Formats: sequence, structure tokens, C-alpha cells
Amino acid sequence: MLGLILRRLIQLPIILAVIYTLTLTLAWRIPGNPLENPEGRRPAPEVVAAMKAQYRLDSFWSFYWSYLDNASGIKFLRDTLSGRAAEQARAAEAAGLAPPARLVFDLGPSLQYRDQRVNDIIASALPVSMALGATAILIALVLGVVAGVAGAVKPNSFADFLTLAIALIGISLPTFVIGAALLLVFPVLLGWGRIPSWGRPVDLLLPAFTLSLPFAAYIARLTRLGMIEQLQSDYIRTARAKGLSETSVLFKHALKNAFLPVLSYLGPAAAYAMTGSFVVERVFVIPGMGQHFVNAVQNKDLFLIIGVVLIYASMLIIFNLIVDVLYRWADPRIE
Repeated sequence: MLGLILRRLIQLPIILAVIYTLTLTLAWRIPGNPLENPEGRRPAPEVVAAMKAQYRLDSFWSFYWSYLDNASGIKFLRDTLSGRAAEQARAAEAAGLAPPARLVFDLGPSLQYRDQRVNDIIASALPVSMALGATAILIALVLGVVAGVAGAVKPNSFADFLTLAIALIGISLPTFVIGAALLLVFPVLLGWGRIPSWGRPVDLLLPAFTLSLPFAAYIARLTRLGMIEQLQSDYIRTARAKGLSETSVLFKHALKNAFLPVLSYLGPAAAYAMTGSFVVERVFVIPGMGQHFVNAVQNKDLFLIIGVVLIYASMLIIFNLIVDVLYRWADPRIE
């Protein structure tokens, strides 16, 4: 187990370096000028030249190595060991200024929000997306497991066909269609809730339910298939022959083993949900990671694009590692 964790942690910076290279290559080719203001007016040529030199936007490789130096923590470590950071702090103190802020993993300034850094934007947006994603995963687990068990208890019955039909609809319908329909029904027709609205616990329900449906549908299918297989096993027949209640057979014995495929699916699902669905956040006007990422792509904010992608990739790797550890803990036979 410890070897697995160490191997994954060693692989983490290598994977992130590859993702960073691919992301920057694609983002660099996005049409548009990141130095334009929101109204589309471009600064004077001398200001543009100074800003390009400041942000290292005059050359791909200059930006590549400069950003990698700051985001990886190498610059922070180098300045600390060389004493340069202490010199800068003393110089600022002598000039009567506050010492410059130092970040271990500095994701740079935002070109769109000129007065904010990407670290601050992500620090404010990530908890919102994680709250939305965690609620969505919880809803998906409850709906998916209940629907899967209900369909597996009586295969090919009306309840089973209804479960499969709902799962198919949940997988097939895009989230922006489901979200728009829920907004039309509840806030508009029934008057329940406000548009847009964020900040209250109840404001989580509609976007979390919208985000949860594709996950719930997939969990329902995995649970149904796993339960059908487990209910036909010899140990289940033995448990029933011993006189155990049907509830104990279903949830204490069969569901425990049938849940393993669902557990392996929860890694990427949780990472995707907890970093926020870009579409769902856009539909419900939620100030999460997705909203900022869409705006960053539209404005070619390279720092914010790369920062969001690196956070998403890190969470995906970490969640997959957690699921692998839980999977081995749940089934010690797996090596």
C-alpha cells in the first residue's frame, strides 16, 4: 500500500508537467489578445511592449520556463536558499512598504482580473465548486444505489425497466438541457428560488441535482449489474438458507461486493464534480471554477487557464489514488 502511494506521488509532478505543456501549447494558439481590456480597446504600443516583457508573453518558451519556475515552487526555494527573499523584504521595509507576498506555488497574475492573482481566484472559487460537487456526488450515490438495488431485486420487472429508462435519460440528456428545464419549472413557473441566487444552502439543490444525474445514472447501472451478479452467487443462497432477513442479505452481503465497481468509478467522478461542471456553473451563474475557466478562455487569460487545469488535474490524480487505496482496503485480495 505504501509503495503504491509513493509511486503515485512520484508520478504526480511528471504528469502535471506533461499536462502543463499540452495546455499551454493549446492555450497559446487561442485567437485573441490577452492584453486588451474588457471593452476590447488595446493599450498603446509602448504599454503593450512593457506588459509583454513583464508577463513574458513575447515568446512561448520564455513564458513556458518562467511560469514553470514560479508554479513548481523552484523559484520560491531558490530565493529562500539564496537569501534574495530576505533582501527584498528588508528593502521593502526600509522604503516603508509592505514586504512582497511570497507563494510557494505561484500561479501568476490574472490577465483578465488585473488586480488579482490566480491563487486568490482559485482559493475563492474552489470551495464553491467543491461544495457543489460534493453535494452532487452525495445525491448521485443515494439515487444511483437505490435505483440499482431496486432494479436488481426483480430483473426485467416494471421497476427494472423504469430504472433503466431513467438512467438512459440521465446519461443522454446534456446537463444544460436539464438545468434549463429545472430553472423553468421551479423558479419561473412555481416561484421556488431566485435566478440567479447563491450563498444559501438551498441554492445548492437545483445545480447539484442537475450535476448529479449523469453520475447517478451510471452508478445505477453499475449497481444493478453488480447486484444481479452477487444475488446469483452461492454465498447469497447460503445466507438465505441460514434464515437471514432479505434486508440483511441485500445491504450487508450483496451490496458490499457489488459496490466495488462503483467505488472505482467514484475517483474520476468526484474529481470532475468537485472541480465543478463548467456548463452547470454557467447555467446557474455560480461563482465557481467553471465560471472563471470559461471567462479565461474567452479572454485568453493564460495564467488562469493553466492554473485551473493544473488544479483539476491534481485533484483527478489525488482522487484516483484515494479510490485505489479504498479499493484495496475494501477487497484485500486485490494487489
